[in-house]
This record gives sequence, C-alpha cells and structure tokens, in this order.
Amino acid sequence: MTDTLPAMKLTYEGARKMLDAAVAKAKAMGVPQCIAIVDDGTNLLAFARMDGAKILSTDSATRKAMTAASSRAATGGMAEGLDIRLGVKVKRARAVGSTCVVECEGQEPIECDRVLAATGRRPATDDLGFDTVGIALDTRGCIPVDGQFRTSAAGVYAIGDCIPGPMLAHKAEEDGVACVEAMQSGWAHVDYDLVPAVVFTHPEIAAVGKTEEQLTAAGVAFKKGVFPFRANGRARTINDTVGKVKVLADAATDRVLGVHIIGPAAGDLIGEAAAALNFGATAEDIARVCHAHPTLPEALKEAALAVHGQAIHA
Repeated sequence: MTDTLPAMKLTYEGARKMLDAAVAKAKAMGVPQCIAIVDDGTNLLAFARMDGAKILSTDSATRKAMTAASSRAATGGMAEGLDIRLGVKVKRARAVGSTCVVECEGQEPIECDRVLAATGRRPATDDLGFDTVGIALDTRGCIPVDGQFRTSAAGVYAIGDCIPGPMLAHKAEEDGVACVEAMQSGWAHVDYDLVPAVVFTHPEIAAVGKTEEQLTAAGVAFKKGVFPFRANGRARTINDTVGKVKVLADAATDRVLGVHIIGPAAGDLIGEAAAALNFGATAEDIARVCHAHPTLPEALKEAALAVHGQAIHA
C-alpha cells in the first residue's frame, strides 16, 4: 500500500477510501486454499489465521517465539489447518501457471495459491543524505549511536526503528524519553534485553527476558515454573483457558531471567513481568505479592510458585 500513498497529508476519508478499495480487491481475489508464509519472525503468527485458508509456513526464526511460550503454538495450529515448519531455509519462490512453488533446502517443494513474504524490516534510511553530514550507516541501514543516542554528527540524535535494537513502538518511546534525559542530565539507559514482545493473535503470545534456549547456550543454570490457564479461575469464567505462563529463574539466586506467556491477555500480563525483571525481582518476590482473585495475573503468581514446586492450584 505504501506505493499508493499520496505525498500530501492523508485525511481520514482518504484513508477510509483506500482501505475500502484494498478490501474490495482482496474479496475479488477470493480466499486462497493454500498460502505459504515466508517469515523470519512473529509475523507468521499474526498472518496465519486466515479464514478458509490452509497455511504452510516456512519460517526461519519463529522457533524462538514458539518454544519460549508453548509447544502448543506449533502443534496446536494443526487443528486449525496449519502446517507450521520451523527453521526452514527458503531458496526461492516462483510462479508456475496459476500456482506458486516454494523451494526449500532439504525438503520437497511446496505448492500453493499465494506466497506472502514477510521476512522482516529494515530502517527506511536510504537517500536521506546522511553522508552529507558525516553519518555512515551500518550494513543494515541503521544509524550508529552511542549510549546517549548521539550520532557521529554533532547535535544530531537518533532513536527508534532507525537505530539498532528491537523495531517496536514501545522501544522507540523509551528511546525518546532516554534521549531527552541524556540531553539534560548526560545520562541515559534503555535495556534492550528487557523490552517485552507481544504477538497479537488468539491466543496472544508475550515474552520478556531470556528464553530457555538462550540460557542453556550461555551456560546459565535455571529453574522453570509453568502454570496452565485451565487452572486459573478467571480464565475459566471467561471460557478462555488455552495456554500457560512460564517463569525462568536463576538456579542460585532465584532472580527472574525470563517470563513467557501464551493465553488470554498475555500482552497485558507481560507488563507485570517486565516490571519484575527491571527491578531484579526473584520468583519468590512475585509469588509473595497478593494478587486479586479471580484474575488472570494470578497465573503469573502461580508460575512463580511453581519454580520451587509450590504452585497451589496446579
């Protein structure tokens, strides 16, 4: 759609007409019976639930989101007509008559009606004249900055998606606040390891901190506590019990290293987990906080209790 946007300021009515035109075009094309989604992140999960379409996913990095939250995100999708393949290297996609063929390394070619390429984003920094002020972009097109968001050009700062780090709106917001604080005080800090990520599907998936794979690779000993939403009173009353909460804590200090959630309102629940990690909380700290009943956040409390085998309602 970006190539159709006019240069002038887009009004609400203009945007509405463009959206209506896009919807009409999509309806005219019809719902494909088979669509392959080539993705390197969680876009796979956001686009995979297409009514009436069977999804063949050839994803290369969603493994992290899948394994971090719940294996059901990968296996449960089969019940919805999804064929999810993780860690697949896509060689090329081509049109053959009225169909598409996706060629993957070490696998049989995938035939489908449509191919959706969602292989990530890069900063829109091309042809903006950075070289004229002495700013050299990195290999991905990001603007290098120091710890106070200063570029190599005096008086020029950069934040958000155009600098390294997660390309998320809330990360950019924190960058902006920290950048201004640095201008005033000379000190700023944003911990990119503690930026929460959310996949707005149903069920939702949210995570903050380290995954089991990352901790294992780093040689960090950890304990894990898991609590299912099917044992949560609020989840049962709203009839939304699919999913679980997982808490990872340092085996020696009990400090929480990561929290991963798949289930109802995961994107809302991850806020408490993000706060806990930022304050260096332990699993016991979370477990000893009185949570209102019946509420979904009780599942986080129970998962924290489960780190030491003390979950009450498991």
